[in-house]
Amino acid sequence: MTEFALRMLGELVVVEFEVKPGAPVTKGDTIGLIEGFKALSDLYCIGSGTFEGGNPTFSKGLESLSNDPYDEGWLYEFSGEPEKNSLDASAYADLLGVTLTQIQSRQCSEGTAQ
Repeated sequence: MTEFALRMLGELVVVEFEVKPGAPVTKGDTIGLIEGFKALSDLYCIGSGTFEGGNPTFSKGLESLSNDPYDEGWLYEFSGEPEKNSLDASAYADLLGVTLTQIQSRQCSEGTAQ
């Protein structure tokens, strides 16, 4: 879960997994949900293999996800093959930064053209 996605959800309320550890999963399967005060979202599997389980620290609270989503706040584990276009958190953050810069640049140029 990225910091950007967490901001869009707002304060976290619950993370639940519908899939039990050991169950087979395929890329794109809905494996659970995450709910914040601002939004509710399904959680999807990023590859095909076996669902290993959610982060056990979530049973004590969701602070690790909110405070450290790229390390202690990991969502779930699965064994198998990740989707070929998957990015790690750092690469995704870089892509998101480039995308936001492009959007801002486009908005600025549209604003000066009016």
